[in-house]
This record gives sequence, structure tokens and C-alpha cells, in this order.
Amino acid sequence: MSGGEFDIEGLYVPWLMALGLLALVLNWGLRRVLALTGFYRWVWHPALFDMALYLLLLYGLHRAAGFLF
Repeated sequence: MSGGEFDIEGLYVPWLMALGLLALVLNWGLRRVLALTGFYRWVWHPALFDMALYLLLLYGLHRAAGFLF
């Protein structure tokens, strides 16, 4: 790892892109769980809530990755 990116077979990928994809997968799974439990009945604007949830997941992953690297 050098300069905030990692190498996959000669292709340099920024860490934020990898964390963004991981946050997207986690967001998808969490949205499914919340929808199955009926949580969205209590949410005023589901699209804004989903975006905020994604940003919080991305921030948490970024902070956690900062301690690892």
C-alpha cells in the first residue's frame, strides 16, 4: 500500500473506492433487514434515511480502516 491505494494485478484502486463498495454491500443488507422488520413505516423519508445510513457506514469503515493501516 502506498499513498492511499492498493494494487490488484497492476491496477491501482483507491482505498475509498473499496470502502465505498463495502459500505454499499453492508447498506444493502441492512436495508433488507430493516424492510423485513417494518422499520421503514416509522421513517419520514426512506431515500434520505438510506443515503444517511450509507454515509454513516462509509464513515465508520473509514475510521476503522484508519486504525488498521
